[in-house]
Amino acid sequence: MAATSAPRDVSRLESLGYAQELKRNISFMATFGFSFSIMGKLDLSLSSCRYSLPYGGPVAMNWGWFLAGGLILFIGLSMAELASSMPTSGGLYFWTHRLGPPKYRNLLAWFVGYNSFLGNVAATSSLAWACAGIVFAAVSIADNTFTPTTGQTFGLYVGILLAVGALCAYGSEILIFLQTPNVILNALLILATVIGLPIARRKELNTAEYTLGDFTNLTGWSPGMAFLLSMLAPVWTICSFDCAVSLSEEASNASTAVPWAIVLAIGIATLAGGLIMIILSLTMGTDLAAINDSAIGQPLAYIYDQAFGKHGSLAIWSFMCIGTFFMTASLAMPASRQAFAFARDGALPFSKYLYHVNKKTQTPVRTVWLIIALCIPLGALGFADEAAINAIFALAILGPYVAYGIPIACRLFTKQNFQPGPWHLGRFSKPCAAIACIWMIFACVIFCFPADINPDPATMNYACVVAGGVWAFSLGYYFLPGIGGKTFFRGPVTTEYEETYLATDYADIAIEADVNSNSDSKRDRKDSKTNTTTTVRPLIISD
Repeated sequence: MAATSAPRDVSRLESLGYAQELKRNISFMATFGFSFSIMGKLDLSLSSCRYSLPYGGPVAMNWGWFLAGGLILFIGLSMAELASSMPTSGGLYFWTHRLGPPKYRNLLAWFVGYNSFLGNVAATSSLAWACAGIVFAAVSIADNTFTPTTGQTFGLYVGILLAVGALCAYGSEILIFLQTPNVILNALLILATVIGLPIARRKELNTAEYTLGDFTNLTGWSPGMAFLLSMLAPVWTICSFDCAVSLSEEASNASTAVPWAIVLAIGIATLAGGLIMIILSLTMGTDLAAINDSAIGQPLAYIYDQAFGKHGSLAIWSFMCIGTFFMTASLAMPASRQAFAFARDGALPFSKYLYHVNKKTQTPVRTVWLIIALCIPLGALGFADEAAINAIFALAILGPYVAYGIPIACRLFTKQNFQPGPWHLGRFSKPCAAIACIWMIFACVIFCFPADINPDPATMNYACVVAGGVWAFSLGYYFLPGIGGKTFFRGPVTTEYEETYLATDYADIAIEADVNSNSDSKRDRKDSKTNTTTTVRPLIISD
């Protein structure tokens, strides 16, 4: 942590009404690394091949990727501006409460918080399941007769989650340290693909016309609809970029480091992913059905096997396994921080127990294990059928997109006082927010379509059912008579916000702070409805 940035970071956090409770030791490179690790590696190619190749071949893989990536960047730009203005781990629901209409801000903040929380759980679960699939793909490359059972996949999935939980709970400094090597590993894997594949397949390269212009639809959808569905691959891949926001209370120079981490991670993932798509289209051959239906079960692994042979593809794939594991850990850690912030404000069941920082590690160990504990049963849905588990993983998009969209819409449509941070868009702020909102609504609708035009119960897309269940739970819990969130939730539990932030020009906020102030002291705030003082419980720190 840079010594010169610590007082400014602490002061900005206190201006939002929070004391510094977590260890602020994440550099800009590490903050960027967490975001880039989740979206900026060859897993994006893996998912894009699997989910875009049948929906139009090279045209869908290439142009669908760049189009979706460009639209996703507008979400990142709008989110980065909010992150600079209000750099707190509560992020999305904190912004919603500050910018939302006063009459509905508590409900909207609650709804956003639960979408973000459960979306993070689903995203962590989906990455752990994908990691298990990638590991078993390596086994299938070595032995073409091997096909993992659901029980084997689930067992490895649980093992991955437990290892991730231990690393995030007790080895967070190790994970932070490894972010820079992980970025380097991702870059090397990308280079191995964009340079190695054309060399290995130099005698069997596709023509430029085929690489950039062939459209092969392996589904029953019309060409136009198939192309739209192909964009779900980059949507699923270039996601969870709010993880940098969840690290705001541990990042140095958070009001600039977090926004740049978001924007750079999305931009680089879009460009690197698009380049990889072009290289794959150039080197994969023209028998798309064989690639899509290969016994290995992973199109990218099949392409590597064809190009590098068993030993070469296994060498590259082993690093894919390592990278995907750290990708899962890089999402689980900020997910636990968002849960910690939500528990701090009393919104989660058993918040009094969950709002806790371990004395030795200075990390929210209990919310780390909460995330892992909720992920494990989701993988058990794999025993039902693929449609069931894919529906849960769809929540990894629908949940965050709802959570992203509401605070951005509040910024766009409400007249609440918004004070820009040092990273802001100026005159382009509201146009970017409008494009982001329209794109997110469109993507959520498309994401609920089934894979083929005539689905059966085993191939139906149940994403809307699962997302609807989450929304019904969050709203039902809020309005539950007597004990629901409406009876106790008043938004982020902070000191008086209006006096310290809205009434002060951001540039004039004092940067001097007592970094050793007692973070366990009780904080009082005025309840806007009763005009009475509410005492906030002190943070529990134990061994």
